[in-house]
Amino acid sequence: MSQTIIYNGNVYTEHGKIEQGYIHICDGKIKKVGQGDFVQQLDVNERQHVEMIDAKGHHILPGFIDIHIHGGYGEDAMDASFKGLQHLSQSLLSEGTTSFLATTMTQSTDNITKALSNIANYSQQQSTDDCAEIIGIHLEGPFISEHKVGAQHPQFVQRPSSEKIRNLQQTANGLIKIITFAPEVEGALDTLNDLKDEFIFSIGHTIATFDQTNEAVTNGAKHITHLYNAASPFLHREPGVFGAAWLSEQLNTELIVDGVHAHPAAVNIAYRLKGNKHFYLITDAMRAKGMPDGDYDLGGQNVIVKDNEARLADGTLAGSILTMNQGLHNLLNYTEAHLEELWRVTSLNQAIALNIDDSKGSIKENKDADLVIVNDQIDVITTIKNGKKHNYKPY
Repeated sequence: MSQTIIYNGNVYTEHGKIEQGYIHICDGKIKKVGQGDFVQQLDVNERQHVEMIDAKGHHILPGFIDIHIHGGYGEDAMDASFKGLQHLSQSLLSEGTTSFLATTMTQSTDNITKALSNIANYSQQQSTDDCAEIIGIHLEGPFISEHKVGAQHPQFVQRPSSEKIRNLQQTANGLIKIITFAPEVEGALDTLNDLKDEFIFSIGHTIATFDQTNEAVTNGAKHITHLYNAASPFLHREPGVFGAAWLSEQLNTELIVDGVHAHPAAVNIAYRLKGNKHFYLITDAMRAKGMPDGDYDLGGQNVIVKDNEARLADGTLAGSILTMNQGLHNLLNYTEAHLEELWRVTSLNQAIALNIDDSKGSIKENKDADLVIVNDQIDVITTIKNGKKHNYKPY
């Protein structure tokens, strides 16, 4: 039996912050969470068989769960590369991400099929100790509006149908969890009604009106893809997707909190209206994350990365180069909320949505020991995946 004790840290749980807290890990699971000097309760022989991690007064959070990420560190899910996914997954631990949904793009059916097949193959063989864990797939497109493609490729936009989605899910070996779609296009509501119990339908890349958005919610839509981007904006006579997202208690909202995709004040407005239970911090990162400025590919289109921005040649934003820990740092600054309430937008909300909160998403007995230790600036010091420690130098 392998045992690890993390001690002398601020532990963030569903019931509040535990100062000078400890976490006792056995065989990759959280056995006990408490306050005080647990190490002193062990005799000398026990200590010899337990790995000790001194958190040195830093913050211990659940490992981050990124539900919208295309790539990073030179890799992209659409590359359909086994080694590429492995390298991406290993690298994500450096930002505290311990689980993620590999996210596809609007490309040809053949390319999407290859990417889904590769993700399914990789997930069956992945290491859950040395890499962030792929826990599913976010299918972003091709069932979007050609009028709000953003950095997606307009040539490959399709109309949705239950048959198409079920065929893709079969290729993905059941891993597709979230589908971004435009609810106003032909076939969208019929498909939503048919499959709403099998997938999370997320409204995005859409010109839906306020009323059309609410109709989709009535029919089973649950999420908003990257709020404020690639959707109909708020106007005082037509509140659009953004207005519906703010007001509907049935809609959970993704946000890319990089200071580029949304003004800090807009992020603050969204957080005040959605609260910490209906807000998901995402990266929507592309392959240039963790890489130098230069030219990169995204979905077959050239992307120019410069000064922390990724854009197509025409200036359209093309994903981000954000890390999850940077996003949390930004969110703390933009909202002036405290870590005691914000930690859950990086993990627990996602776990609840994906129905995996029995094993992931918070620091609680019997859950997976997926953890991250960060300093006050939210720099990652240590990531623990399934109880195994990975150390990093703060940025």
